[in-house]
Amino acid sequence: MPKRKSYIDEDGDALELDETFFATAMRGRPRLPEDKRKQRISIMLDPDVIARLKVDGKGWQTRANDILRKALDL
Repeated sequence: MPKRKSYIDEDGDALELDETFFATAMRGRPRLPEDKRKQRISIMLDPDVIARLKVDGKGWQTRANDILRKALDL
């Protein structure tokens, strides 16, 4: 894949967007390599465990992943 033109100058300022930018613009982030992607699973957890994870709001699944990662020394 050819290197894309940067629309940020050396001072960190954004340059004016041109026709090339809009013609080649893509939404979202590039896909991660297959071995780095998270996998969707189904798991049964006790209601109190889920409730405790959800107490802190959004991101409870990421927090659960972090807790498991620490517990498994990964």
